[in-house]
Amino acid sequence: MGMIDSFRSVVRFKPLELDPVKRRLATAASVEDLRRVARRRLPAGVFDYIDGGAEDELALAGNAGSYREIGFNPRVLRDVSKIETGTTLLGRPLPLPLVLAPTGFTRIADPEGELAVARAAARVGVPYSLSTMGTRSIEEVADVCAGPKWFQVYTWRDRALVRSLLERAQAAGYEAILLTVDTAVLGRRERDVRRGYTLPPKIGPGTILDGVLHPGWTLDFLRNEPITFASVATDNPAGDGSSAVSLSEYINTQFDPALSWSEIEWLRSVWDGPIVLKGVQTVADAELAVEHGVEAIALSNHGGRQLDGAPSIIQLVEPVAQAVGGRIEIIADGGVRRGSDIVKALALGADAVMAGRAYLYALGAAGEPGVDHLLRFLAEGMERTMALTGCQQVADITRELVTVPTTWPGAGTR
Repeated sequence: MGMIDSFRSVVRFKPLELDPVKRRLATAASVEDLRRVARRRLPAGVFDYIDGGAEDELALAGNAGSYREIGFNPRVLRDVSKIETGTTLLGRPLPLPLVLAPTGFTRIADPEGELAVARAAARVGVPYSLSTMGTRSIEEVADVCAGPKWFQVYTWRDRALVRSLLERAQAAGYEAILLTVDTAVLGRRERDVRRGYTLPPKIGPGTILDGVLHPGWTLDFLRNEPITFASVATDNPAGDGSSAVSLSEYINTQFDPALSWSEIEWLRSVWDGPIVLKGVQTVADAELAVEHGVEAIALSNHGGRQLDGAPSIIQLVEPVAQAVGGRIEIIADGGVRRGSDIVKALALGADAVMAGRAYLYALGAAGEPGVDHLLRFLAEGMERTMALTGCQQVADITRELVTVPTTWPGAGTR
């Protein structure tokens, strides 16, 4: 046998992948990889809007960073030949304890925006949450998403508008509402301030170079219909966001800073279904949520985008779980980057987690296939972590599975 034949017998060349999206995803081994690809593909202002947080971004860093401080106490010889990640949330069986969080202006990451994310969520069977400030309407999302759907509500000064949005969501089959309670005013997002960034983005002298450097995004932006608050535009065309606005000015004039606990009673009068409070950040407010009869709370600091110095969400889970004692369901929103993070949150007392920024990275990196890729990554990561820690099912994920730093709130009480 000649040298060439010997070489051929031991070397196999990978087929050339012609699809650029598949090439990108083939080497995206983590959410951080998706973030790097998104940063390369999106204009700097768009990426910073997705990636950034408030002020010094301490709360932003704390969300993901705190997950890395949690250790596992793996059990062995537990027969993990069959792993079940299924659970229930708000009375509905789910294949995975994951909810896709509401995000505004999703179409700045990809022209399909919320439709792409909702379709991907439906394929897996996890809830997709549409933001009031979404760029696809309540009805558009319902048309493409047969899976569970939630609708996120900001309380606008115009209560008739809120009532109309909720009536439309109910008619379109949305199962629950998320009342966001941490946005009485908008946090100071200094990356956006430095860039003079507006939403929707403006293409002008200050962004021409960025557009040239990101031609794919720029062409998609120019080819597609204007970005608006699609659900709001139906009832309030004057405030549809179609003209470039400073987000802080818009929110501070449209949203009601007088929002209080009495809002729950009003929502019950116009919404027939579960209510989730999103933005709870203290044990005291978690206990008040129980008293006011909401079905669930999402522990959330708005992805570190509102109050810098707000508590790290995963550090808050155990103290809240100890206080509410199973009287209300708990969703941990913020910092989830791996399937192992889902296991950590459940071990500390959460019923599910919520992820938003992670899927925006995936959407910016590769569109809808990127979101599919992310959801597989999270599901496979949860299954693998359960197998390696000796958990056959979600009920096996208990507090004894994890170790947290002694400096964490409540850590010394165990």
